[in-house]
Amino acid sequence: QVQLVESGGGLVQAGGSLRLSCSASGRTFSTYAMGWFRQAPGKEREFVAGIIWSDGRTYYADSVKGRFTVSRDNAKNTVYLQMNSLKPEDTAVYYCAVQRRVGPTYDYWGQGTQVTVSS
Repeated sequence: QVQLVESGGGLVQAGGSLRLSCSASGRTFSTYAMGWFRQAPGKEREFVAGIIWSDGRTYYADSVKGRFTVSRDNAKNTVYLQMNSLKPEDTAVYYCAVQRRVGPTYDYWGQGTQVTVSS
């Protein structure tokens, strides 16, 4: 089992920045990748960004490219999401998740942290 705890959400004005953190504990040695997702009210959960744990390769949804940066600290078993130039449409609950192997499935999820961007 892997336990994930997100933090860093909050209320920010459009154009501002936030940094989310996700700390992992438990059987973290089995991690292939970690991802960030978000879900806005009335919408489906969507992928935001991901990072391959072993080599740090990153990938992003088109909607956040150039504004968001995902990074990791292997020693702390923590992944970060730096969010710049925030827009009201970025308002959502943000979740981190662990992927144990290549494929479409994420195996463990955090409880989420609310990000609200005011216009």
